[in-house]
Amino acid sequence: MTANPHAEHLQELLEGLNEPQREAVTHGEGPLLILAGAGSGKTRVLTHRLAFLVYTDQAQAGEILAITFTNKAAGEMRSRVERLLGRSTRGMWLMTFHAACARILRAEAPRLGYTRQFTIYDQADARRLTKRCMDEVGVDPKRYTPAAIHNQISSAKNRLLDAESYGQQVGAPFEEMVAEVYRLYERDLLRMNAMDFDDLLLRTVNLLELFGAVRESYSATFRHVLVDEYQDTNHAQYRLLQLLVGGGRAPARGEPVHTPGHRNLAVVGDDAQSIYGFRNADIRNILDFQDDFPDARVVKLEQNYRSTETILSAANAVIANNRGGIAKRLWSELGAGEPIRVQALDDEHAEARFVVGEIERLVEEGASRTEIAVLYRTNAMSRVLEDTLVRREIAYQVIGGTKFYERAEIKDAIAYLSWLANPFDVVSFTRIVNSPRRGIGQTSLSRIVSHSATVGVSVWEAAAEPEQIPGLGAAAVKALRRFMGTMEELREHVEQNIPVGDLLEAVLAQAGYVEALEAERTIEAQGRVENLQQLVEVAREFDAGADAEADTLDLFLQQVALIADADTRSDDEGLVTLMTLHNAKGLEYPTVFITGCEDGVFPHSRALDEGGLEEERRLFYVGVTRAMRQLYLTYARRRAIFGAQAYGLPSRFLSEIPAELTDGGVDGGGLDGRPAGVGIDGRPLPASVDGYPISARDSRVRARVRARTPPFANTSSSRGGGGDNGWAAAARASAERGGAGPGLPAESFRLGEDVLHAAFGEGVVTGVEPGGVIVVRFAGDGSERKLMAEYAPVSRR
Repeated sequence: MTANPHAEHLQELLEGLNEPQREAVTHGEGPLLILAGAGSGKTRVLTHRLAFLVYTDQAQAGEILAITFTNKAAGEMRSRVERLLGRSTRGMWLMTFHAACARILRAEAPRLGYTRQFTIYDQADARRLTKRCMDEVGVDPKRYTPAAIHNQISSAKNRLLDAESYGQQVGAPFEEMVAEVYRLYERDLLRMNAMDFDDLLLRTVNLLELFGAVRESYSATFRHVLVDEYQDTNHAQYRLLQLLVGGGRAPARGEPVHTPGHRNLAVVGDDAQSIYGFRNADIRNILDFQDDFPDARVVKLEQNYRSTETILSAANAVIANNRGGIAKRLWSELGAGEPIRVQALDDEHAEARFVVGEIERLVEEGASRTEIAVLYRTNAMSRVLEDTLVRREIAYQVIGGTKFYERAEIKDAIAYLSWLANPFDVVSFTRIVNSPRRGIGQTSLSRIVSHSATVGVSVWEAAAEPEQIPGLGAAAVKALRRFMGTMEELREHVEQNIPVGDLLEAVLAQAGYVEALEAERTIEAQGRVENLQQLVEVAREFDAGADAEADTLDLFLQQVALIADADTRSDDEGLVTLMTLHNAKGLEYPTVFITGCEDGVFPHSRALDEGGLEEERRLFYVGVTRAMRQLYLTYARRRAIFGAQAYGLPSRFLSEIPAELTDGGVDGGGLDGRPAGVGIDGRPLPASVDGYPISARDSRVRARVRARTPPFANTSSSRGGGGDNGWAAAARASAERGGAGPGLPAESFRLGEDVLHAAFGEGVVTGVEPGGVIVVRFAGDGSERKLMAEYAPVSRR
C-alpha cells in the first residue's frame, strides 16, 4: 500500500472506521454482503468503499455503478464521495435504478423498436392512458378505476411479466379484464414511442436478455456494482443486477445458474428493515444472497452509533421473534440510558394529551422541538395528535405526508358539506362536482359557473336545471342531473338538522366517494378511506358537545376552518415532527414516541389478515431504532371508531420487550415477572395467528370453528382497507345487543358457546382457564386468543 501514490489518502480514508467497516471498505474482488444494522454507519461504508476502489485503481470512476433508491440519497452520496476524493465524480454512475436504466435505454432503445427520443410517462400520464384502454375494452370506470388497473399492470411489470405472460397466468374475471387492458396499454405505449417508469426496468432487462453483446459490454463497463438498501429490491431489479454481474438464481425456476460475469457485486442492507413488501420488494433477495453467491464475503455492521443499549436491546429482543432472518445483534458504547417508557391510556384523546404533555415537559427542560418525533402506523392516526398540538399551540410538521386537514380527500369531504351549507360557494362546487369522476369536464364546469353568474342565481340553482345551461352536452346534462339528485337528498338531511357525523357518513356513501376509493384497490386509497373515517370521528366528537338547537353544520365548518388555519402557522422555536413509521426509515431523533401500540392498530389488522405479521414486526423494529436517547410506547384501551368504542389489547410487540428494559409499566401492573403473553397492564395478550398452540379440545367445537373460518381470511377490501372499520362494525353490533362493554365473569361462559368481541368479531369459546381467562377462536382470522373475561368486550350471541 505504501507504493501507492494515494497511500496518504488511503490511510485517512480508513482512519476512524471500526474493524467490520474497514473490512467492508477494503474488500477486493467478488461478491460482498454488508449487513448494516440500524445506525451502524452504512452510508459511510458505501462512500468510503467507492473512494477506496478509485484510490487503489481497482476501478476508474466511470467503471463504477452505485445504485441508491432515491435521488436525494444519490446526491448526498455523490457529494460525500467528492469530498473524499477531492474532485468531481462526474463519470461515476451514482444514481437510482430508474435513472441508470433510462441512461442505458437512451443509447440502446432502437434495438427494442423505440427511438432514442422516447417519452417517459409519469404516473398521471400512465393512468390517463390506462383509462383510454379501459374505455376501449368497455370497463365500467365506476367499478374499477384507472388507478386499480394500473396498479395491477405495474405489479406485473415488477415481476417481469409482459402482457402475454400475465394473461397466461390469470384466472379471476378481474385479472382477465386487467390482462386485456394491459395488452392494449402496451400496444399504445409502443405506438406513442413512450415508456412508463416500470418499463425502464423491464425494457432494460429485456435488452440485456435479448442482446448478449450489449449485456457483455455493460458488464465490462461496470467493473464494480454497489447497491444500497438491497432489502428493498424487487424481482426486476434483482434480474437486472444478475445480468450485469453474473451468478444468482434462474429467472423462473429458482435454482442457481452460472451466468457469466465478474460477480463484483457489493450490496448493503438489513433484512430486519425490509418494510416495503406492499411495493413488491422481495426480502428473499437479501436473505438468499449467500445461496446466490456461495463464496460471498459477509460483513456484519452491528455497532450502533445512534441509540442507547436499552433501546437496542429492546429492538434485538423483538426482532428475534421473526423466523428466517439473518442473525445479528446491535450494540452500543453509549451506555444503558433511560428505561423505555410504556404508557397505557384510556382512549386516543388521553393518549394525545399524554404525548403532548410530555413534549411540553421535555421542551421546558431544555429539549428542542426539532429533537422530538411522534410515529404512528397509519396517516389517519395523526388527526387527534394534530388537534391536541394545535390547541396547545405547539408548532409541528408532518413528514412524507400532508397535514390532516390539507389532505385532498378531507378537503373534498369538507367541500361537500360547505356547498350543502352555502349553495353560492362556487369554489366548493367546482371541487366536488367531478370528485369522484362523473364525466363533467372543465368545459362543462365553466359553462355551469358562467350561466350562474349571467342569470344571477346561485350555482346550486343553475346546476339544478342543467337543461337551461347553454352549450351543455347531453352526457353532461345527464351526469349533472344525477349529481344534483344526490345533493338534493343530502340537502334534506341538512334541513332536518341531523348530527354532522350522520350527515358526513351519508355524503360519503351517497356521493359514491368511499366506493370509488375502495374500487382503486391500492394501499394509498385504503389510507384515504381511513382518513375519512377519522373525519367522521371529528364530526362525532363535535356532535357530542354541540348544542342541539344550534346551527350545527355551520359551527362545525367554522371549527374545522379555524383548526386548518392554525395548521399553517410557523414557529421559530422549531417543529415537532409527526410521521408514519414507514416514512421514519433512515431518520433519527433524540426522543421518539410510537403511538397506537395495540393489536389491530400496530400490528395492523390488514397485515394480520394477509399474513404480514413479520413485516409489521420489522416495522416496529424500524420505529424503535429511530430513537437515540428516549423512547415512549403508548397504547389506548379503547378507540372511538365511527362513534363506537372499540376495546383494544396491547400490541403483542410490547410483550416481546424484556421487562427489565422498561419503566415497569403503568396502573401498578408491572412488567417485572409477568408471565409470557401477559400485557403491561396485567391482562393477557391475544395469541398471534401463529402464536399459542391450540390445545386438543372437544372435536365438535374444533369442527365448528373450522366450518365458520373462511380458508382465506382476507377481509381488508370489505373494511375499506383498515382494521378500524372491522372494529367499528363489531363494536356497533355488540352495542346493539347490549353487550358492548366489558364485565362478564369467565365462569359464565361455556365451552363451545358462540360469542361476539367488539374488536375481533364472531368466535367460539374453546376453553375456560383459571384466573378469569377464556380462550376464544375467532372466525375472522382463525386465531385463538386468551382474554380476561372481566375486562374484554365479549358478549354472548
